[in-house]
Amino acid sequence: MIGRLASASDPRSAAREAFAAALASVDPDGTIAILSHFDADGLAAAAVLARALERAGRRHEVHLTGKGETPWDPAVAARLSAGNPAALIVADLGTRAEPVLPGCATVIIDHHVPTGEPADAITISGNGLSPEPTSALLAWWAAAALGDVDDLLWLAAIGLIGDMEQGRDFIELQQAQARWGKTALRDAVSLINAPRRTAAADAGPALRLLLRADGPKAITKGTDADAEALRLAKAEVRAAMDEGKREPPLVVGDVALIALDTPCQIHPLVAQQWRGRLKDKIVIAANRGYRPGWVHFAARSATGRNLIDFLAGHRPANADGRYGNGHAQATGGALTLADWNSFERGLGIPQAQVLS
Repeated sequence: MIGRLASASDPRSAAREAFAAALASVDPDGTIAILSHFDADGLAAAAVLARALERAGRRHEVHLTGKGETPWDPAVAARLSAGNPAALIVADLGTRAEPVLPGCATVIIDHHVPTGEPADAITISGNGLSPEPTSALLAWWAAAALGDVDDLLWLAAIGLIGDMEQGRDFIELQQAQARWGKTALRDAVSLINAPRRTAAADAGPALRLLLRADGPKAITKGTDADAEALRLAKAEVRAAMDEGKREPPLVVGDVALIALDTPCQIHPLVAQQWRGRLKDKIVIAANRGYRPGWVHFAARSATGRNLIDFLAGHRPANADGRYGNGHAQATGGALTLADWNSFERGLGIPQAQVLS
């Protein structure tokens, strides 16, 4: 069942009804596994879903993807299977035809450009709506099927602010800012996003805070170990950015390449920074230090070009599902060193190849 909200007259009601239909077929005594991305949008979506399920008396367990992981990796399936879930919710991790956990009832909540349609899942997709809701907002709409989630609206706002500037067009964000404060929400997003960008990429402290906090100020003004971990993570990322932003771009034709070598996930931030300075280029920030044996990269552009299509046109033969997903104006991927070198040759930038 494909819950494409773009074709619904009332996307909010459609999301709630699709989620209610999915839960109706799940054993009420079974555990519902939640698997989400570890950025602010994915973490906020997981927190909304977990807190709504807990209030409804439904057993649940939250899992996060780790550094370099996708939901379709065998190691992720093994972690999920260990809990013998009655159902699985996959949030903010993309939409493919392949099942994440074969044989398990699945709900997909996502807003990225899909690369396939999962046949045996209920998909609540915001892709195609304008403005486009992030996964956390979709989760908040859906969670209303379980009861009143008005006090969790700030979590939806965390996802909107963290993922898309378009968030300002949603009445939900305006309401959340009026209730919890625009500055507090933005400061909380900055902290929540920090741990997954560090070398350790441990988003556990951020998730724990979102699961128990009553608002953004509990995060920005928190004094416990988790809140302190977020501040330390932000300092680590800031130091990496201070170094990374000094790297000059290599400009060849339509492409500007910034080469990085750090275990911190700063390549999306660097690409976004240069996007505003090189407005007529496709900016690619490539990080060979993020994960051994791989180059992780982020592509951004102010030209309006569809970057997913651009990457598809330059796809290396051995690229897997880590390549060319996300949004038309914000995408990227991960390639082995050999595939990265093939990719760079195809772009006409052989000097950007890396040594093993």
